[in-house]
Amino acid sequence: MKGTAAERLFDIGNTILMLLLIVCTLYPFYYVFMASISDSNLLIQHTGLLFRPLGFNLGAFKKVIENPNILSGYRNTFIILVAGTAVNLLFTTLGAYALSRKFMLRKFIMIAIVFTMYFSGGLIPTYLLINNYLHLGNSLLALIIPVAVSTWNLIIMRTSFEAIPETLLESAKIDGAGEFRILFQLVVPLSMPVIAVMILYYGVAHWNSWFNAMLFLSDRNKLPLQLILREILVQNSTDSMTTGTGNANDTEAIGQSIKYATIMVATVPILVVYPFLQRYFVKGVMVGAIKE
Repeated sequence: MKGTAAERLFDIGNTILMLLLIVCTLYPFYYVFMASISDSNLLIQHTGLLFRPLGFNLGAFKKVIENPNILSGYRNTFIILVAGTAVNLLFTTLGAYALSRKFMLRKFIMIAIVFTMYFSGGLIPTYLLINNYLHLGNSLLALIIPVAVSTWNLIIMRTSFEAIPETLLESAKIDGAGEFRILFQLVVPLSMPVIAVMILYYGVAHWNSWFNAMLFLSDRNKLPLQLILREILVQNSTDSMTTGTGNANDTEAIGQSIKYATIMVATVPILVVYPFLQRYFVKGVMVGAIKE
């Protein structure tokens, strides 16, 4: 290890600190996984840290998978995820490209867009707008249209587009390319790292979203997975999955295991996506956040 004693000491301390942060970050997920595959009767008697499963029982996962609310929640969440992210990318890309070009009132429009980051109409006007005027109440569109563009993501993508050399775009125009052709055949392929970051940002936001669904959806068949998860964890609504489990103690025990299994079922799919986008993540953020 090269460097002075102080530098080596700093590196050692920094490494120890990072390892502690990794443990603090990963252990809760590890605990939930161990608890979800443990025997429910042994788990409810256990206190403190958990490093291995207490027995082995996948009954909680079976109960979760058999729950029709979980299955419908998965279906609705995937619909919202795919359709919502597609809408997000389309409108964010179009808006970012337009704002990256020089035109009259561009600065004023950008200020008006940034203004929405700090001030909004509030919850009640938003609710009235979506339900009474847009008539999107009890529709999955209520979870997609109002959040079609994130101001922060728009700024990141606009900055990324501005980093593309103007001479390259001018050459395309000389060759007869129109604005849409320049955008989709030149700008977008050159901006794939930031596009990947947008997919990740928007996708995770849709996957984790539950508040708007709670406000605007009344049909249980349209509820997303995260709202079902909230009912199970926060409102302790596991009755539909614990019927026929025996006495009250057994019901309470399996109810705890079901909560952990539900967390795993709701978390793992979005974690699977990260490795495929990780290689773009840092590069995309840096390209989009720093203007040359």
